[in-house]
Amino acid sequence: MVIIHVMGGLGNQLYQYALYEKFRSLGKEAKLDLYAYRDAEGADREWRALELAWLDGLQYEVCTADERHLFLDNRMGFADRVRRKLTGRRDRTVRERGEYMPEIFDMDDVYLYGFWGCERYYIDIIPLLQEKICFPVSADARNRALLKTMEHTNAVGIHIRRKDYLTVADGKRYMGICTDAYYASAIDYISDRIENPVFYIFSDDAAYAKAHYDQENMHVVDWNTGRESLHDMELMSRCKHNICANSTFSIWGARLNRNADKIMIRPLHHDNYEVSDVQTVHDNWPGWLLIDAAGRIC
Repeated sequence: MVIIHVMGGLGNQLYQYALYEKFRSLGKEAKLDLYAYRDAEGADREWRALELAWLDGLQYEVCTADERHLFLDNRMGFADRVRRKLTGRRDRTVRERGEYMPEIFDMDDVYLYGFWGCERYYIDIIPLLQEKICFPVSADARNRALLKTMEHTNAVGIHIRRKDYLTVADGKRYMGICTDAYYASAIDYISDRIENPVFYIFSDDAAYAKAHYDQENMHVVDWNTGRESLHDMELMSRCKHNICANSTFSIWGARLNRNADKIMIRPLHHDNYEVSDVQTVHDNWPGWLLIDAAGRIC
């Protein structure tokens, strides 16, 4: 059995779910561990919601508390503590330590802890994921109307993530990647290749988006907030093409896009601590156009 720890927001949860489906496609028993959302106490509790549960009928197996304890060897009974003191811990955790770790697919009876965001993990099962990951019908008529409008236009989704990336903690890691030059280059690339593109901007900073993207063929989608924000991912997935932020949220919007001729653009690096060279990123993200912070196509 393989148990996969689930953590983070919707984008990261979808990565962990996708890894679950990849193991199942290989004929292996896999389960998700939802401890961080259901059972953790106090400071250990995941501050985000289990957004996988908000999707329409998504199915997956969940490990039991006993299975979790068996793999992590973290029971606090007297006998367990004495044994660990004498013989050491029997922790079966394998932690993510690189962008792509194909060796995990040869492992059995392991507990996988990480985000597992590399495209190469899932490239062969993306049609399966597109089939299984479904959004609930939105109660907001604006979403339903926009979905119909997008069917008849060359809709291009642009994701701009700012607010949490402007904080001291996250800013050091994420800011300075999706620059004005990055977006300008991506828009130019699309505009040179797609007839009459219509750009739909999705952002957690609607005021900024409206001030910077005010051309006639640009529209800011600003009404999906809180639990309804998953409909922004749905709308991105129904665009013809996608310009992503350094955010798993928009990466999944592009990945779920079923347009066979789609252009998917992402920043060269996802965060400021990445050290992968251009060729490695290309190899790990087949089918994506990479643009760096200076606006250069890589």
